[in-house]
Amino acid sequence: MKLSSLQINLRRLAIFVAIGILLVLILDFNNRLEKASHLQNQAATVRAEGTAVMVTQVALQTAAAEATSPAAVDKYAREQAHLAKPGDKLVAPLPQPGATPPPTPSPTPVYSNLTNWEIWMMYLFEKN
Repeated sequence: MKLSSLQINLRRLAIFVAIGILLVLILDFNNRLEKASHLQNQAATVRAEGTAVMVTQVALQTAAAEATSPAAVDKYAREQAHLAKPGDKLVAPLPQPGATPPPTPSPTPVYSNLTNWEIWMMYLFEKN
């Protein structure tokens, strides 16, 4: 066996090792850029959600302040709760003498939850 045919050129070996290391570094850099892009997208999403939450908080605080204001409480008490302040004179409309009272609506029958085959059996075999 001749060792001369297996001559290793150190310069070529160093170039191949350097190219391999450079390739690994480029792939790692690409991976880091991809992760950074993904994190930037997530940060933008979180910022948008945070802004929406802050807008909702401001709207709710404004609604709570309006609802607890004396004017809103007074309006609710007079219009919806039918309350009066001391000294107010309440007026209740009375029906005209001889007027017929409005008919009271009859409740609609409530059907239990029937399956389709029970409905067909009732339709086909029961008399109404």
